[in-house]
Amino acid sequence: MAAYADVYRRSLAEPEAFWAEQAEALRWTKKWERVLDDANPPLYRWFAGGELNTCYNALDRWVDEGRGDQAALIYDSPVTQTVAQYTYRELRDRVAAFAGALRAQGVGRGDRVIVYMPMVPEAAIAMLACARIGAVHSVVFGGFAAPELAKRIDDAQPVLVVSASCGIEPGRLVEYKPLLDHALALATHKVARTIVLQRPQCRATLQAGRDLDWHEAVAAATPAECVPVAATDPLYVLYTSGTTGKPKGVVRDNGGHAVALRYSMKVVYDCDPGDVFWAASDVGWVVGHSYIVYGPLLAGCTTILYEGKPVGTPDAGAFWRVISQHRVKNFFTAPTAFRAIKKEDPHGALLKQYDLSGFKTLYLAGERCDPDTIEWARAQLQVPVIDNWWQTELGWPAIANPVGIETLPVKPGSAAVPVPGFDVRILDIDGKPAATGEIGNLVIKLPLPPGTLPTLWHNEQGYIDNYLSHYPGYYLAGDAGYVDEDGYFWVMSRIDDIINVAGHRLSTGSMEEVLASHPDVAECAVIGAADALKGQVPVGLVVLKAGVEKSAEQLSVELVARVREQIGAVAAFKQVAIVARLPKTRSGKVLRATMRAIADEKPYTAPATIDDPRTLEEINVVLTRMRNAVR
Repeated sequence: MAAYADVYRRSLAEPEAFWAEQAEALRWTKKWERVLDDANPPLYRWFAGGELNTCYNALDRWVDEGRGDQAALIYDSPVTQTVAQYTYRELRDRVAAFAGALRAQGVGRGDRVIVYMPMVPEAAIAMLACARIGAVHSVVFGGFAAPELAKRIDDAQPVLVVSASCGIEPGRLVEYKPLLDHALALATHKVARTIVLQRPQCRATLQAGRDLDWHEAVAAATPAECVPVAATDPLYVLYTSGTTGKPKGVVRDNGGHAVALRYSMKVVYDCDPGDVFWAASDVGWVVGHSYIVYGPLLAGCTTILYEGKPVGTPDAGAFWRVISQHRVKNFFTAPTAFRAIKKEDPHGALLKQYDLSGFKTLYLAGERCDPDTIEWARAQLQVPVIDNWWQTELGWPAIANPVGIETLPVKPGSAAVPVPGFDVRILDIDGKPAATGEIGNLVIKLPLPPGTLPTLWHNEQGYIDNYLSHYPGYYLAGDAGYVDEDGYFWVMSRIDDIINVAGHRLSTGSMEEVLASHPDVAECAVIGAADALKGQVPVGLVVLKAGVEKSAEQLSVELVARVREQIGAVAAFKQVAIVARLPKTRSGKVLRATMRAIADEKPYTAPATIDDPRTLEEINVVLTRMRNAVR
């Protein structure tokens, strides 16, 4: 770890010199006056006084520097049987044209624009166009329910909304325009203009005087040039669910964001200009912002925007087809996607149909990846499988294997070591450093590095209360884990998922790890249910791989014995049920807190981001049956 250790130590000891060096890789219209503005702790700002344009650094600079004919973005849509490629020059010109259309509707520097789009190139074009003219975009996941979209409209107060006539899911169309119309009617803040992309699969009815056709708006506009903005000006607001029901608007600035993402593309993802990088996510999530749109383009790479699923478009070989066809070097997705593939094609038969000789590394993040899934992926792909840990709030990986500096040994189940710039610690409940191997709260010492959230949108006190007040001088991540004797971090679960069984603090993540290692298990979740005697007891919910013929009773006995053997009787693990599927958000996160509320017979509201509400009904039936059996 010599090379990594030297870089990491310097990033903490000399942060201003370190980040000034990384910032030199960008093109600035005005150099910063201070690398780190620490005049108002615990609120810090990076590159104060500097000016740049994120869109220029993502597109125009590469045209100016001779990469205009290189592929910038590849659109691959198995749901519409479409593959399209945009060079850096073509993408720049399309973005400039749409930026002109926005400007013609009165959108200017600092104005907000909500982008409510499916996974089409125009979604990325709209984001970059906002950046080009200094507007602030707020992307809302396409197909989000109207009341949730209305909340975001009221909080962001946009000048304009960009949308599309529909999204396309396997076997069905999702009409966006009725949802948008309903949201605009519900919102207190009134939006004067929308621009709607008409897709051939579904035409939307446009309201005269308010709704504009995308292509007509672009045809009538004059292309816009890049507008320099302050490094500390917001680039975007991305809403993440709040515990109060009010969405939290995570703010990302222009300067620190561009510096950090460009740095991460090399250090974390080992990508150089010209490499093909694919993040299989959605532009509605932070991964889509950071590693479909901005990160790869800031690094001069080719990025892939994929409108499809890991299975079902058309089968569990979809990812291999994309990697092979587009010569993907490095691929980033959520562990959930790989569990779905493993469930449908446990022996990797479909993988053998494709040439993956140019594929170098698989990256997994979004939730904790169990060691069994990592080992399965590594065995099938014969490439390194690298876990990394971060959050919407952080914007880029805080814990990872820094392969762009030095490839460290992989420990399946660990996200590895802190990325340069992140001073990560594990603290106990009293704020003291936890002992090696002892589970505690994951925190990051302030100031956070560039690219992380400087505040919440119009809610500075909420930022302090939610993240900075629990341990003064530290950012509270909300995750629990431990650090081992080699300095590797093991992020086991959300703090809420540490359960107290008869006075013993236990991680549900460690139990999930044991269940997932069973050869018949595709994916699983463990929740803590209230218990009058022990305080809480763990309950396991398990989805099986395709083709398993054992009885549920036999499997339950095996799984309980496995947890007892590997964790001990102290876990009091006695209840496990086989289920058809787990309830998840559209980004693939398992809804553990909601299932815990169901288990404890507490009221709950299905999250707006739920993928399929029917899964909660199914889980309710299963947990009620288990509860009655115990009684």
